[in-house]
Amino acid sequence: MSVVASDSIRKPVRPLNRWGTGSLSGLQILFLAIIVIVINYLALSHYSRLDLSRTADYSLSSSTKHYLVGDAIKGRSYPIKWIMAYRRTSPFYERVRALAEEYCRFSDGKITFEIVDPLRSPDRMQEINAAYGLTLVRDLIVIDARDDQSAVTTEDSNKIRTLNPHIKLITADDMVVFSASEGKRKVSGFQAEDVLTARLVESIEGHPRKMALLADKSHIDDADPRSPGKSLANILRFQNVEITPTQLSGLAQLPDDVAGVMLVAPKYDFSDSEIAVLENYWNKPRSAILVMIDGGVIPPKLRAFLRGNGITARNDRVITRSKDAVVTRARGVFTNGIDFTRDLAGQSTELGGASSSLDVREGAEDLLTRRISAMGVIRVLDGYWGETKFGKGDESFDEKEDNPAPLYLAACVTRGAESDDRFAADTSRMVVVSNTDFLSPENHSAENLDFLASSTNWLVGRESLAGIGPRSLRIYKLPLLDAQVSFINRVNLFFLPALFVLIGAFVWNSRRV
Repeated sequence: MSVVASDSIRKPVRPLNRWGTGSLSGLQILFLAIIVIVINYLALSHYSRLDLSRTADYSLSSSTKHYLVGDAIKGRSYPIKWIMAYRRTSPFYERVRALAEEYCRFSDGKITFEIVDPLRSPDRMQEINAAYGLTLVRDLIVIDARDDQSAVTTEDSNKIRTLNPHIKLITADDMVVFSASEGKRKVSGFQAEDVLTARLVESIEGHPRKMALLADKSHIDDADPRSPGKSLANILRFQNVEITPTQLSGLAQLPDDVAGVMLVAPKYDFSDSEIAVLENYWNKPRSAILVMIDGGVIPPKLRAFLRGNGITARNDRVITRSKDAVVTRARGVFTNGIDFTRDLAGQSTELGGASSSLDVREGAEDLLTRRISAMGVIRVLDGYWGETKFGKGDESFDEKEDNPAPLYLAACVTRGAESDDRFAADTSRMVVVSNTDFLSPENHSAENLDFLASSTNWLVGRESLAGIGPRSLRIYKLPLLDAQVSFINRVNLFFLPALFVLIGAFVWNSRRV
């Protein structure tokens, strides 16, 4: 008789508790749903956008960001309306839309944004045309920065209607850079942020800031479209600054409606009455002067005026030696501690052409007693010196005749209590640059253009626009030979489809077996 082991006896199976299992599953689903809802709710108001493009094409520059968080935007009582009337098939639709959304995001609700497709929403487009008195124009942006209930258009005595100065229109062609190639007009670049920021500033201010160019004392070519004068005007145009040629001779005082004065490459000396007009203007509150010297050539009375404000323009040439060659393109670095070049501080730069040196009397007691502060902006790198006998051959540093370091290529002056918020708005400001060749298009560099734009905005009291400016997108053409184009076409039309057919046949045969 066999004995069955006790451990081989199976215990009775416990009945399945379907109610408990179902309740637990229901609770898990409920908790998962709550977690998903909470995550989405938090992500709605707490999120971060990343621009993963190689050159950050969809991100705003620091100068634009500073402006969007500045008083010009934050202090508004009415939001700024942006209407983007673009076809979705437009080649630059996505880029413009992404940039416009960035403007709205950084403005913290001070800019409202609406996208209208003229083809898909014809009724809304007709409403916009009627509201702003437009004809049916495709691919444009309307910026409405009116802070009151003023009319959209006004009519003069000649029945000519004019758009409100606080309303600006930007067409797609305004943001595209064209070039002529082989007798044809082709797209060569895209400068959306430059134009959008410029039009935004124009719409808020209503009119451009005027800077008087002392034409009878300045020597700058502006006839050629690629001349330094045209280049300077184009750079300042994107800063909503208009250059107004002014004859200093015969004036008792400079016009009251100018935001600043410019002297570019002065060669002829001032008379006593002319320098007195300049000094009287400088002694007024909120005056602004921009001086650009042409390679050490500076009239004596203007040199004395600058020296009295802590900057001495020397009659030399900043050079160095590399092996046996003389290097005449001056290199420097932007100094720290200056507000309008804070984003450029520590960055190196190079000024093409002729540069003279500046002696800056920083912290001089006699200047401080007059509430004048002079500061160097671009300091020359080590190894350079100011050659006083340039062009006579065998240039080498002479301790007795040449000017040693520290040397400066640019400097700024403030007169007044700029550090005191109560009186900072009434300070007078001056920027001196010892080079004009950097204005030529062949000598353009991003850091120098940003410096010029930041300096101008600082001079006219628009500090929030100082900083690194936007970069234009360039369109590059890939040169290919006819044989290479033919090979690419064969790969796309024959080899790739044949490869997919072979892969499909292999998969079908493996499943069939």
